[in-house]
Amino acid sequence: MFSQVDKVENALLEGQELTAAQIASRFSVASPTKVISLVRQRGNAVYLNTRTDTKGRQTRKYRIGNPSSSLVAAGYRAIAAGL
Repeated sequence: MFSQVDKVENALLEGQELTAAQIASRFSVASPTKVISLVRQRGNAVYLNTRTDTKGRQTRKYRIGNPSSSLVAAGYRAIAAGL
């Protein structure tokens, strides 16, 4: 049985880009930002990108990407500091 976090993580790992509203409705999640935080805590680099369509409307979509070298370095520094 998969949890809501598992389902959101799998969708993102498959390459889907999801808005907070899509996460809430598709996966019956009350707090999409909390679920995204849990997906990040599992070691995934989740980014929130702003997209603008041809009519000038903006949407913000979550996606999984490759972490930057500065992000990886910050993680190693945190581990070394005992955080």
